[in-house]
Amino acid sequence: MSEPLDLSLREQAAAIAGGEVDAGELLQACLAGIEERNPALNAVVETFPERSREMLAAAPRGPLHGVPVVIKDEWPLPWRAQRFGAAEMLAQTAPGESGPYRALRDAGAVVVGVGNMHELGASSTGNISVYGPARNPWNAERCPGGSSSGPAAAVAARLVAGAVGADGVGSIRYPAAYCGLTGLKPTFGRAAMAGHHMAGISTTIVSGALCADAADCRLLDSVLFGEELRAGTPEGLRIGIVRSEVSEDVAPAVGGACEGAIEELRRESGGTVREIELPELAAATLATVLIANSESLGGVSVERLNHLDPELSPIGRGLLKYRVLLPAIATIKAEQVRTLARRTLARVFEEVDVIAWPTVPAVAPPLEAPLVELPSGALTADEANVRGGALANLTGIPAISVPVGSSEGLPIGLQLQAAWGQDELLLDAAEALERANGRRWVEALPPAARGAETLEA
Repeated sequence: MSEPLDLSLREQAAAIAGGEVDAGELLQACLAGIEERNPALNAVVETFPERSREMLAAAPRGPLHGVPVVIKDEWPLPWRAQRFGAAEMLAQTAPGESGPYRALRDAGAVVVGVGNMHELGASSTGNISVYGPARNPWNAERCPGGSSSGPAAAVAARLVAGAVGADGVGSIRYPAAYCGLTGLKPTFGRAAMAGHHMAGISTTIVSGALCADAADCRLLDSVLFGEELRAGTPEGLRIGIVRSEVSEDVAPAVGGACEGAIEELRRESGGTVREIELPELAAATLATVLIANSESLGGVSVERLNHLDPELSPIGRGLLKYRVLLPAIATIKAEQVRTLARRTLARVFEEVDVIAWPTVPAVAPPLEAPLVELPSGALTADEANVRGGALANLTGIPAISVPVGSSEGLPIGLQLQAAWGQDELLLDAAEALERANGRRWVEALPPAARGAETLEA
């Protein structure tokens, strides 16, 4: 058998259940690995060995019994309040049993650490945090993606086999693409959300898994959903593509890899590819940003904004103040765009099963200057990435990012989106794509992982 830390999430669970791996020894090895290899990545910002051992001692014989996982700094734990990677939040936070924590605990998993995240969850890059930036395991000078930067970097480096993130405007899918992982943004309302300070307010944020492959995501998301996500084999998959900036204003290597992956998926499933129209796509991007920011206005006051913690970054301070300038009419218009986009998608999903385009238009940019070079010119990673990530959050449909190639030694991700409640179909399609490419990309390891070899295109 491979070293326990090198096993997949489901293999760790099976090995523990079968008595082949001692859960206590796995936990100790995981903690030792984080201590040894995390400093170069800053993926995990806090461990709590005694709490983790207490969780293991009380762990029920669930589907993840004894398996160590990392949870994003967006979810409170009974012994630790979430900090959102920031020196200060306007909303009050406190320790508590968040929905993801309870789901993990009841499944027998062990929370081994808290994953870093972009300050206030406000970027797709992960290059700003009160803890310092997390780093991409493929190249430590590159962005790991955000805002679930630490969970993604921890899994990619195989510090843990699975992690829980959160996706409000692409925050699971961006780091999945940058770090070469599979990351599912669930249908809105389907995954555990209790305990999040925006629960009951946000109409875009969901919890979700970041793992090496689709089968591990299926297992971890089943726990977060509170129901088994059954596996199937997609046959005659109808794949929709959009001829717009999300698929055409992308780096050539990204466009080529994603087009090749779509054709592989078509062949594997015996399906078809057809062009579709999404006329609200550009407006949906702006609408998502407006809604996400307006829903975050709780706790805002002039007095609070004039006395922000000096450790908060200038960008973070500016974003907090920007929110109070949003006119109410803009949010109303954004909701109208949401309605139009949902109606369009309802019609589109009568004609296709999944929509495919690049998760992000370029590979991970430098931490110091997160800019990407596209056919249209140089853009910030954030303004480029949100074009492909926002629609799923605005409308509530599920979306998944799967690794499909590489460029400059960095991963490339393809995003698949499906109709509401079709999360299982996305996982099935991701597994079909893995079969089509011989699992080449899901089994590739970054330099920061033990025993890894350099990724070649």
